[in-house]
Amino acid sequence: MDEPAWKQLKLSLERLYKDDDGKPIPAVLDILPDGEYVYEPNEGPSAQLGENFRRIFMERGSDFFEQNEEQRRHATVTNARTEENGDTAQATDSAEVSTTKPMSPEELLRMRMEILPQLHIALGEMTLARDVLALFISSSTPNTAPASAQSQPPTNPFLPPDILSSSLVLKPQPIPSVQSFNAELVAGGKDEALRKASDLFKTAAESVERGCLLGERYWKDALKIRRRNWGLIPAPLPLGAPTGRGADRSTKDFLISFGLAESSPVFRRRALGQLASFSTAPDSVVFPQRQKTSLRVTLKVVDAAGRVSTASNNLNVEVHDLEILNATLRNAQREVLEQEIFAALIHDASSMSTASARVSERLIVIEAAQDTDLTFELVDHDLVDSATVEGDPTLGAKCDLIYNLLHILLLRLHEYNKSQRLLGETSRRSDPSPVPIPPMSLKRKTPAVLQPVIDLLQYEFFCVRVKTEMSKVVDSLGRAGVPAIFRFDAVGENGGEVIRLLIGDGLERLGGDAIIRIDNSRTLRFTFYAPSLLTAHFSQATLSISSIPQLVQLLYDETEQCLLQRICEVGTELSERMNGTWFVDLLMGRSVGKWEGCVLTFRVSFKENSSIVCSLSRLFRGGGQSKGVTDDWTTGGQSPLFAWVRSSIELALSQS
Repeated sequence: MDEPAWKQLKLSLERLYKDDDGKPIPAVLDILPDGEYVYEPNEGPSAQLGENFRRIFMERGSDFFEQNEEQRRHATVTNARTEENGDTAQATDSAEVSTTKPMSPEELLRMRMEILPQLHIALGEMTLARDVLALFISSSTPNTAPASAQSQPPTNPFLPPDILSSSLVLKPQPIPSVQSFNAELVAGGKDEALRKASDLFKTAAESVERGCLLGERYWKDALKIRRRNWGLIPAPLPLGAPTGRGADRSTKDFLISFGLAESSPVFRRRALGQLASFSTAPDSVVFPQRQKTSLRVTLKVVDAAGRVSTASNNLNVEVHDLEILNATLRNAQREVLEQEIFAALIHDASSMSTASARVSERLIVIEAAQDTDLTFELVDHDLVDSATVEGDPTLGAKCDLIYNLLHILLLRLHEYNKSQRLLGETSRRSDPSPVPIPPMSLKRKTPAVLQPVIDLLQYEFFCVRVKTEMSKVVDSLGRAGVPAIFRFDAVGENGGEVIRLLIGDGLERLGGDAIIRIDNSRTLRFTFYAPSLLTAHFSQATLSISSIPQLVQLLYDETEQCLLQRICEVGTELSERMNGTWFVDLLMGRSVGKWEGCVLTFRVSFKENSSIVCSLSRLFRGGGQSKGVTDDWTTGGQSPLFAWVRSSIELALSQS
């Protein structure tokens, strides 16, 4: 296990080089017994150079500079052989020639350290012996006693009782030079140790100050987040915290909740963030479950000529705000909402009845309408630039509209879930008795997220088809010289009403109408609703149209009847002096005019390219026989339709 940094700190010893006054301290060579210091003399450069030259001549010979390179090499080899052979005589001569080197202060100190303890011991022994001998000499009896006393036994002299007692011998104190050297070591070590200790305390103070600043920034960011109305929830207890009875289970931190209130628990857990405790970045928010994806909406359309147009929504929708912290949370919230929308799209794609879909983990492809494919895909942020599809600006605007519409539909689903939850809680609190179940017809269905988007795309395709067929008929009337007014309004509501219909309960649908007025006499009115409901309104009846061929045929029939009725009016006006009779035969689809000696029949029909064809059949009597003449008029002729009809009737009248 590694030790902390403060335990690994090593204090190196350095030599004291200045005193307290800042003056350089000279090197001490020796300290005399009386306490006098012997300093190293200050030698100048010339003296040091002379000493170096003297050592060269002493160590390498007086003729060193006179020898050439060959002589120096020969002298070196000769000296080596002499040392190998062990020639004592030559060694003695070389020793006599060589001069004795003076002892250095270190060698002198080492010798003193070895000799002085032994000298002190010898001094103590000799002093003790001297004292014992002096004691015995002073206590001995003189030899001058009388002879009678010699017969008496000798008596022991009086000795002090502790004269030969043991004494305590202590280790002598170090000599003054050693004490000075130890003092220098201590002072030098303290000098560098104080510098390193001061650096250590400075680092610790900076760390404490940085921790205080980070803590202050942490709570400032927390107040900013709360001021922006982001949710703050208690953080869970750390791993291993006591949770038993009597334990302090109060949290010491908080989490940032930026998910929607009615989202599922899975996405609410993803929408959690935490302020970083040891980060100085402006956007110091940690998102443990952030996936960094964006929702791409792509439309692929194939036109009648076979050209393929593709476009996608704008993926670079990063939120920019003056407060970087708020912008970071909004971007993270957008990502979680897109993931929840994609999950709702996967759920709805499996139950669609008006379109087919292919679903994978991150891709949904839907055939929304004929030659129209809608794709939803979750794209990583690293691939946003390469995933952007540049195409038709109109299709790109549609993709942006779908992208924003999905957010509105998701909020509608959340509102429905909230109402159902509150309804269940209210019923349980108000009356414990079972609540009667409403009939299936009165139950509100769960609003879908994907189906309204598909309905809008199908409704757009439906309106384009209907408008195309109506425009063909109106253009044919215009080329035929028949005045026609055409007004087509695909969406009859304003923006607010459209949003209200989209977020409503689904009983009301988006719709529009179209009006065709032919020759200022007959009006054809149609209404349509999303996704493909079309109704024709006539003065006699209201018809529901279920297919485009049925619509085309209805337009042809109504236009033919209008033109035939107009031909009858023109014929009645011109044959008034001949008492002519005109009528429209709806069963045969013709306009018939009769007067004496002539029968005119006009038929109006449409070709495949919606061009108008008018056929004239004239039957008259001449020379006692009945003769028939036919003539045709086609769109693009030299004269308008009714001008040709007028000229044909006038010709028949002139020949009658």
